[in-house]
Amino acid sequence: MTDAARSPFRRVGYGVLGARFDYLLHTRPAEWPIMAAHTGLGYVLAVGFSGVLAGDRSGAAVLGLLLWVVFLNGGTLAINSAFDKDEGDIGYLRAPPPIPPHLFAFGMGLLALGGALSLLLPPAFTAAYGICFVLSVLYSVPPFRFKAVAGADWVINMVGFGALTPLAGWALTGRPLDRPAILIFVAFAPLFAALYPLTQIYQFEEDRRRGDRTLALMLGERASLVLAIGAAGAAFWMLALAGAGRGWSDAGGGWRFGLLGVALLAWLAVLLPWLLRCHAMTPAQHQRGMYAALGAWAVTDVVVAIGFGLA
Repeated sequence: MTDAARSPFRRVGYGVLGARFDYLLHTRPAEWPIMAAHTGLGYVLAVGFSGVLAGDRSGAAVLGLLLWVVFLNGGTLAINSAFDKDEGDIGYLRAPPPIPPHLFAFGMGLLALGGALSLLLPPAFTAAYGICFVLSVLYSVPPFRFKAVAGADWVINMVGFGALTPLAGWALTGRPLDRPAILIFVAFAPLFAALYPLTQIYQFEEDRRRGDRTLALMLGERASLVLAIGAAGAAFWMLALAGAGRGWSDAGGGWRFGLLGVALLAWLAVLLPWLLRCHAMTPAQHQRGMYAALGAWAVTDVVVAIGFGLA
């Protein structure tokens, strides 16, 4: 039994829910804080830190985060697992349990219930949820299963996780978008384009076994990492343009560009060493690289929140 299978979280979960806990594990709770932070970023950008402290639209924000993180994202990952039937480690879930018999129905139920509850929130959030619901089905479910089609898997995640997730957080406030905000959300599409191949490199053998033609598998390790570096550079260029649009170039605003530079360096500190030694790395080392890139993503979310959320 692996350390993950013996973890206190799993012992408590199985003690309370029994075999039903397998369903919860396949929604990958380890990703929930990451998804909540990226969704919440949009809310912070809309109301600013002063609005967060004042509780501006806090009720809608809490409900929206629950729906986006647990129902939409959790349901998506559950239906994905139902068809992948992974045996080895997968993103945000080490030592996955066997696929329970009704996992697809469970995942679709989460997605549908979340969609119904999203009608209680501003229409822009409901629309974003609906778009991602459709993308989730296209991504995971045969005969579409675009996650097995090189390029299509990449684009779906760029749009869904990269751009629409923080946009959904903004939409919870009902506030109109301005040009810098649009640039920020669009910038997260190429930033996810940088992250996504990194989540696939350590899974090459599993993907080959299933016959999936993922983008990273088609490109290979080195080309995937070169692509990631270029996409990250494009993302930070767009974030800098958004900062200029918010007046960062005026007196006293240069420190915000400096923060963006720190976040870019965090990405390069992960990607450049990985590129130099990728062919000598084991799948476990590639997996650790992926989690290090998630750390760089977290740094970016914090930097963007501070740079654009402070008055």
